[in-house]
Amino acid sequence: MLRCLGPWHRQLLSCSWSRLFLLKHSLFTMKLQSPEFQSLFTEGLKSLTELFVKENHELRIAGGAVRDLLSGVKPQDVDFATTATPAQMKELFQSVGIRMINNKGEKHGTITARLHEENFEITTLRIDVATDGRHAEVEFTTDWQKDAERRDLTINSMFLGFDGTLFDYFNGYEDLKNKKVRFVGQAKQRIQEDYLRILRYFRFYGKIVDTPGDHDPETLEAIAENAKGLAGISGERIWVELKKMLTSNHVNHLIHLIYDLDVAPYIGLPASASLEEFNKVSKNVEGFSPKPMTLLTSLFKVQDDVTKLDLRLKISKEEKNLGLFIVKNRKDLIKATDSSEPLKPYQDFIIDSRDSDATARVCELLKYQGEHGLLKEMQQWSIPPFPVSGHDIRKVGISSGKEIGVLLQQLREQWKKSGYQMEKDELLSYIKKT
Repeated sequence: MLRCLGPWHRQLLSCSWSRLFLLKHSLFTMKLQSPEFQSLFTEGLKSLTELFVKENHELRIAGGAVRDLLSGVKPQDVDFATTATPAQMKELFQSVGIRMINNKGEKHGTITARLHEENFEITTLRIDVATDGRHAEVEFTTDWQKDAERRDLTINSMFLGFDGTLFDYFNGYEDLKNKKVRFVGQAKQRIQEDYLRILRYFRFYGKIVDTPGDHDPETLEAIAENAKGLAGISGERIWVELKKMLTSNHVNHLIHLIYDLDVAPYIGLPASASLEEFNKVSKNVEGFSPKPMTLLTSLFKVQDDVTKLDLRLKISKEEKNLGLFIVKNRKDLIKATDSSEPLKPYQDFIIDSRDSDATARVCELLKYQGEHGLLKEMQQWSIPPFPVSGHDIRKVGISSGKEIGVLLQQLREQWKKSGYQMEKDELLSYIKKT
């Protein structure tokens, strides 16, 4: 019997270990009874587990949710694995009148059932029969170890029974405790099954590892040898992983690794990136929760780099516009150094742009520039309403639309110079004087 040691184990209310040996791999088990685990047992989950027990189908929590629970975190999404085939699940749910939704995953073995206003995504255990680096042909199995073998990382290959029993075939729990990110089996084989796993490795490295720099040389070699396989992966899938990596830890280390291993050209990043600028900006934004594009933009030298990224990754219009905005304004839209109002150039820009996203973009630019004091001021600033309208100008006897437009712009400039303090009557009196 092993003892529970250190803060890691305080997440476990009870723990006991046993080791069983299956084929060439050891199955490590223990009992988890943490508050986070207990909180999963909603009415929907209780009903679901009762159904599967009644029909003698095994059902367990799978993948990332197990990793989160072992880390003391309540998972946002919980996936389930089962020995029941999709046909058996459909028959089971239909027999008791449970609605099934989103049948797109059925050919891969996934059925989504709705119980007590909750959706439960359940996937049949499977083996990858053939893969092309993007998609896999699967064959269903009842062997939990075989299913674990086809998963990407050891920390994502564990299962958890509803009595709290952990089923760990590849030392995922040990790796999690030791802050290690390793592929299941051979890194080269896992990567060639799905080249996106290169980015998943980077992403989980940022999520799990405490101190950057400790990589298995064979893993890095496998990534470098197979980086070109990412060229065949859809931009949307790449962007999902890249965004998560950009908001995780050790992002400076990981971006440099992406360039060192020649991964960058295959995921839409410029070959001749501004890594010096990236180093500076990655320090500027640390602790300020930048949007992924804010940090990524530091690699770009010209706006065309943003356009090329969009063509490859199909980023959103908002993300593209933010990237274009930062590249265009990062050197010119800066704080006033000859004024007691250093924030004013940014405020004037927002007033002139009349864009609903302008304040949010300027805040991201301030993070990029490392202007943390100004960022705080900007976040507390409310855009003042310009007090004069075209109707007000007509009232003083001016009817020409063109003239009204020119006057409005002149008055707006006066208002800005006053620090947005001039009121309507004062501004209109300015018209009369001129």
